[in-house]
Amino acid sequence: MKTKPNQSFWGLWNLSFGFFGVQIAYALQSANISRIFATLGADPHQLSFFWILPPLMGMVVQPLIGYFSDKTWCRFGRRIPYLFIGALIAVAVMIMLPNAGSLGLTTQVVLWGLTGTMLFGLFSLMLLDTSINIAMQPFKMMVGDMVNEEQKGKAYSIQSFLCNAGSLMGYLFPYIFTYIGIKNVAPEGVIPDSVIYSFYVGAAILILCVIYTTMKVKEWPPQEFAEYNDNTASSEASSESGQPVGESAISSQTHQSTSVATTFLTIGLVQFFCWAAFMYMWTYTPGAIADNCWGTTDAASAGYQEAANWVGVVFAVQAIGSVIWATIIPRFGTNYRLAYIVSLLIGAAGFCWTLFIHNQYLLFVPFLLIGCAWAAMLALPFTLFTNAMQGNPRMGTYLGLFNCTICLPQIVAALLGGQLLTHVASGSQPMMLFIAGILLCLASVSVFTIKVK
Repeated sequence: MKTKPNQSFWGLWNLSFGFFGVQIAYALQSANISRIFATLGADPHQLSFFWILPPLMGMVVQPLIGYFSDKTWCRFGRRIPYLFIGALIAVAVMIMLPNAGSLGLTTQVVLWGLTGTMLFGLFSLMLLDTSINIAMQPFKMMVGDMVNEEQKGKAYSIQSFLCNAGSLMGYLFPYIFTYIGIKNVAPEGVIPDSVIYSFYVGAAILILCVIYTTMKVKEWPPQEFAEYNDNTASSEASSESGQPVGESAISSQTHQSTSVATTFLTIGLVQFFCWAAFMYMWTYTPGAIADNCWGTTDAASAGYQEAANWVGVVFAVQAIGSVIWATIIPRFGTNYRLAYIVSLLIGAAGFCWTLFIHNQYLLFVPFLLIGCAWAAMLALPFTLFTNAMQGNPRMGTYLGLFNCTICLPQIVAALLGGQLLTHVASGSQPMMLFIAGILLCLASVSVFTIKVK
């Protein structure tokens, strides 16, 4: 098997640049979904249920994208066709979703306690997250396909940087548009113009970034791909053609499968607690900041909308903290577990601290700390897992399945969110962020189960 060639910095950059645009869309969704549905009339105890759709769609879509893209070979590439299709759908939905309250749909309950407006918003959210997942997964797969083990950490670090840069922009859009004079309040049940224009601009940047990547990146054709990944591919080809497979090949495949399964499960345990914690951050931060710093829980009030804008600011601070910490993680060398544990504990401290802060500017400190955990979550799991894959030609399928370790905990957290808010947090949304801190502490303990060669 030939060794994958080293790529230049700009080669690695181009491979992931479209991720910048995709992440703007994801950041707009993360920072504004609770705000949008609260504005449309959702009760705080219902908010977590609206967050079930994004991870549920990711859990369904990403393994399918991985499976089918593993088998796709066309003139446009292997992963890029899915990237482009996902981006086009996302752009259409980003124009549709923020207008849910402006279409004259019924405000009466029509199904499961939801109004027509909220049902339209739910349908739009389902399409948005599906398309984001379709567009996002190919970037991770292309790094696994085309980058050698020596440069893989660097490639995912670049992807992490672009992810955080896109998040920073997406989080700040509503605040910036409000600052330049675009209205941040609207009639009851209608999304403010500051949010609507944020989604419009995000959609434009997304499609431009994806076009750039599709023009700059040329995926390897099947023959060249096989030259760099023929250890397992050749064995599978021999088996499918009826030729005998050697005992050493079978032993190698069995050993690799066991290693991949062990890595999958142990990292998955850590992922469970991490992503449950961040699900509660995305769901309850708007209400928590409005309650602690603005003294209101009324989604129709100007104070709540100001607090919702501030959510974008503190999430941007979190992204800055993540970028800074991402430059420190490599200083841990190959001690991945120590880097993971320290990062998650710092993030846990940040989450717990938010409960006691009532000044909007002091929130910058805990969210900088939360960014440290986010940096580790973006870089370390995929580095560890793709290294365990060792050039497996089913990289896309495995990465799609690995995404379930991100989606499943969010679904569980969303299902339990209302019960925790009622019975544990006593209706306090700031307390839900404290619970997120406890979950990150459990994640840091779980890191000890990961075995790193």
